[in-house]
Amino acid sequence: MSSPDVGSRDGRLSGLWFNPIADFLGEAYLRAAFTRGTDQEVSFLVEALGLRPGDLVLDAGSGPGRHAVALARRGVKVHALDASPTFCRLAAEAARAEGLPVAVVCQDVRTLAVTDTYDAVLCLCQGGFGLLGGADDEAVLERLAAALRPGGRLALTACSVAFAVRDLGPDERFDVATGVLEEATELRDAQGRRRPARLRTTCFTPRELGLLAGACGLEVVGVHGVRPGRYRRVRPTLADPELLLLARRWPDR
Repeated sequence: MSSPDVGSRDGRLSGLWFNPIADFLGEAYLRAAFTRGTDQEVSFLVEALGLRPGDLVLDAGSGPGRHAVALARRGVKVHALDASPTFCRLAAEAARAEGLPVAVVCQDVRTLAVTDTYDAVLCLCQGGFGLLGGADDEAVLERLAAALRPGGRLALTACSVAFAVRDLGPDERFDVATGVLEEATELRDAQGRRRPARLRTTCFTPRELGLLAGACGLEVVGVHGVRPGRYRRVRPTLADPELLLLARRWPDR
């Protein structure tokens, strides 16, 4: 499967390269093993972010809405934002089927221009942050931070550099300059049809995430080592595929 709009003169990715993948996968995305831990992740985040019924949350890079719907079931009001029309449609259908308070917005997170609005912002599973090709990371985090009300909290996951480079496979390539891991995979849609694809995910170190957060006016609460369905407060290790940044917007920002 070819990916449109990939590459620029400095080797970075541009455009919404993931959208054709989302179009092909559709509802099959929700059958992937990593989605089975959604309830654990949301339960952890509700406690870690101090969320209460009636709070307003932005789920940036929400995909087909699995976290947004799970939060809404707990009485949280959610704005789900994603650049894929296919995923936005699935998220809206899932929320509507249960009568849940989820407003779905189809928008590239790089164009987000909301300020001082949300009690919490989520950016999980590399949806609106890790698929940018090693570019725009700080700009996106600045937009997410600005969307928080003063004192609001952020939870963001990113792939770990240490885990990515520890055991590169024959079909994987890591770009040291951009931090982008490129890997070959095979997609399967809801009808069982198969298609090859190449995924490109930006990876980070815990220190890098902390520095980015600080530069965007956020107070780092913690950077933890996690994996899908196992969010927890622990020091990152080489065995943790993802990093979870918990941060708070300074009240006087």
